[in-house]
Amino acid sequence: MQAINVSIGFDRRLAAQDLAGSRAHVAMLSKQGVISSQDATAIQGGLDAIEAELQAGTFPFREEYEDIHMNVEARLTELVGPAAGRLHTARSRNDQVAVDFRLWVKAACEDAIARIETLQRALLAKAEAHAETLMPGFTHLQPAQPITFGHHLMAYVEMFGRDASRFHDAVVRMNESPLGAAALAGSPFAIDRFATAAALGFDRPTANSLDSVSDRDFALEALSAASIASLHLSRLAEEIVIWITPQFGFIRLSDAFTTGSSIMPQKRNPDAAELIRAKVGRVLGSLTQLTVVMKGLPLAYSKDMQEDKPPVFDAFDALDLSLSAMAGMVQDMEPNPERMGAAAGAGFSTATDLADWLVRALDLPFRQAHHITGQAVKRADQLGVGLSDMPLQALQAIDPRITAEVFGVLTPEASVASRTSYGGTAPVRVREQIGRWKALLQKETLG
Repeated sequence: MQAINVSIGFDRRLAAQDLAGSRAHVAMLSKQGVISSQDATAIQGGLDAIEAELQAGTFPFREEYEDIHMNVEARLTELVGPAAGRLHTARSRNDQVAVDFRLWVKAACEDAIARIETLQRALLAKAEAHAETLMPGFTHLQPAQPITFGHHLMAYVEMFGRDASRFHDAVVRMNESPLGAAALAGSPFAIDRFATAAALGFDRPTANSLDSVSDRDFALEALSAASIASLHLSRLAEEIVIWITPQFGFIRLSDAFTTGSSIMPQKRNPDAAELIRAKVGRVLGSLTQLTVVMKGLPLAYSKDMQEDKPPVFDAFDALDLSLSAMAGMVQDMEPNPERMGAAAGAGFSTATDLADWLVRALDLPFRQAHHITGQAVKRADQLGVGLSDMPLQALQAIDPRITAEVFGVLTPEASVASRTSYGGTAPVRVREQIGRWKALLQKETLG
């Protein structure tokens, strides 16, 4: 029973939150006249001493006290005597753990937002330096249309922006304090839950005592946001793994973010990217784990909910490390513009530009222009040349209305420059979006 019941091995990470909740609670009890000011002063002094021990690494964590709450209470009793017993007036371990865990998850979400913004800034800097650097855009991992490397990186800025927004929304919803709900039914004492909520940085107290102690939606929502963010990290990591191969050669990573082989000295393995790519499994697994724990629980608290913290801790540890590693890797990577540019025109990637020109210049329906372009691609393939290198006579043999003007749109540079619709890959639009995101992130920094 001792082995299966004890949780101090992992919930010791809630020590700071447990102290914060206890300080707010005892201050409120004293103000409301539930306990004497002398007992409150003694308790606050004991909590200060415990905090000092925790910071010094000398706090005596003991398994016989089961969890962080009982460990703190037992140590407080040793430090201040019987007055420590008054701290638990008008609260239960049920609302105590609920407020501690909610505070921890809230802080973890805010840390994730800050790390995401650091990654976004790294992507913005690289995108700004390569707003005009050509590369192939892909669908099905096949060359589709030319784009710029800056535009590609800005796609991830958008993705991670949505991730930060999801964490922000989760914080807004979880910003209610369960402290004072007690075991499940509330308290008969004249407590002020609005005061403790404000002291702990919450917007308000939770409105239903049963829901207060049984809710773990805040953790599930945070894990859902973490899972999507990890998925985005994994997608970028996969592209880095592809780009760094000699077959692509689009980027280079230094020794800081690659490793060698035990027997092949020439290898530069993108281990950091591969590990980021894999960690989405841990984060998604944590979401699944907590979902299964919660799915069949009746109201209010059940001991099953002790298993809520390990997956959340593990997921945010993995996410924090992945975000930091990816930011470093983005800063470290050096694109190869020559290789990217050569690939940008491969696979007849300006075929859509030919079709668009036929629509604009010859007023053809797009489907007819698409058919003519398909014939042109087939003929270029037979001749072993790109569309921009086809003889005019060969194009006019397909449709005599085609003029030499068409060659002005068939290079990758011309294709990219023409994509000036809002959100397009034209360098002027890429810089526009870089400026917008710089302003947004600056606003976030200033609060």
